[in-house]
Amino acid sequence: MRNSLTISSKKTIISPSEIFELGFFNPASSSRWYLGIWYKKISTRTYVWVANRDNPLSNSIGTLKISDNNIVIFDQSHTPVWSTNLTGGDVRSPVVAELLDNGNFVVRDSHNRFLWQSFDFPTDTLLPEMKLGWDQKSGINRFLRSWKTPEDPSSGDYLTELEARGFPEFYVFKRDSIVYRSGPWIGNRFSCVPEMKPIDYMVYNFTASKEEVTYAYRITKANVYSTLSLSSTGLIQRLTWIEAAQNWKQLWYQPKDICDNYKECGNYGYCDASTLPGCNCIKGFEPRNEQEWALRDDSAGCVRKTRLSCDGKDGFVRLKKMKLPDTTATIVDREIGVKECKERCLNDCNCTAFANADIRYGGSGCVIWNKDLLDIRNYANGGQDLYVRLAATDLEDMRTKSAKIVGSSIGVSILLLLSFIIFRFWKRRHKRSIAIQTPNVDQARSQDLLMSEVAIPSMRSKSILLRLIHRQVHSATMN
Repeated sequence: MRNSLTISSKKTIISPSEIFELGFFNPASSSRWYLGIWYKKISTRTYVWVANRDNPLSNSIGTLKISDNNIVIFDQSHTPVWSTNLTGGDVRSPVVAELLDNGNFVVRDSHNRFLWQSFDFPTDTLLPEMKLGWDQKSGINRFLRSWKTPEDPSSGDYLTELEARGFPEFYVFKRDSIVYRSGPWIGNRFSCVPEMKPIDYMVYNFTASKEEVTYAYRITKANVYSTLSLSSTGLIQRLTWIEAAQNWKQLWYQPKDICDNYKECGNYGYCDASTLPGCNCIKGFEPRNEQEWALRDDSAGCVRKTRLSCDGKDGFVRLKKMKLPDTTATIVDREIGVKECKERCLNDCNCTAFANADIRYGGSGCVIWNKDLLDIRNYANGGQDLYVRLAATDLEDMRTKSAKIVGSSIGVSILLLLSFIIFRFWKRRHKRSIAIQTPNVDQARSQDLLMSEVAIPSMRSKSILLRLIHRQVHSATMN
């Protein structure tokens, strides 16, 4: 773009391969006008970027043009309502604006240097090759902000950004409160998004270095369109365009259920969507407030039954298929394995848990938690192993209970087998007694006596066995 662009002219800027289009638009039943980018090749109008989302034009009189090496939107009285805000620097004129085939709207100088790009200022949608997260060199933090409603592109209540501290992960905020987190990147996906499986046409890229902490993805097949967006209701969703159906297909979305709510079960509690109630204490812990827990107010969480001794006798309970706890206060070492990670945790009195930092190829790397564990859940499919530190006393109690349960189960099985054998023996003898046919009264009496001798002990045996089985089952339940 070298000249101006006006609403009245109805002209637009189109990317070289006609994939994206930039121009002015006004949402349905609205008199406000916005500058935006949408897919040109897709029949359903899908906006992926909006420039003046919080400063719309009040009517259809507006102009977009380059002014003092900036892109500026002017209203009907020639007052600027939005600008790229470039100041100073070594800028070689002429400056031009261009829409690229990846949907990036850029300002470049005569040396083809990018002076500004829309990819640094996303709205609610992450496009392929766009990055979310921190650029340490430029100081830019790229995040997504939802639309206010599906028909209102102004800034909504929800925001998602990458927390670079500790073991980086995405958080979703509703206003100032955290409502969801993605979990850390564990090699091939985010910990809390088990549905984020490899796709043959998509490559994920997570970078954590001194220069940047970012997440991006790219599409490897032509004519495949896929986006990651934050909806006006706070859902992070992966959408792919299905040409045959002429609509967007939702591949996955988060949060999905009550267990995805941030800190649903408090400290040291974990959520399991398959249990009722959903909140449970980690083994070796108990509800902080029994009365509130009974009323299903689980926000107070759980506390240790026994304090850690930090004398080398502490151990770990292994929790499988878990969502890793909040990782803000963690230490990460990608060079060691799970055995070294365990030793390091035991030698640190502040360590409360550890896990692999990368789940690929059998697991590698080490992440250690040094504070309370919170926002944990269990998955039917997905998740990873989490090792929680417990006092030796609690570990011994767990082993004793397991041994009692196993012993009781074996005892019950043996008694059931014996009762079956005796029943079969009694049934066989009963059939034989019926088969004896004679008109002699003495023989009939003898038969009755035989039946009594066989049946009475058998009934007593069954009664005794039932009482024994009941005691064993009751003992197993109590233990």
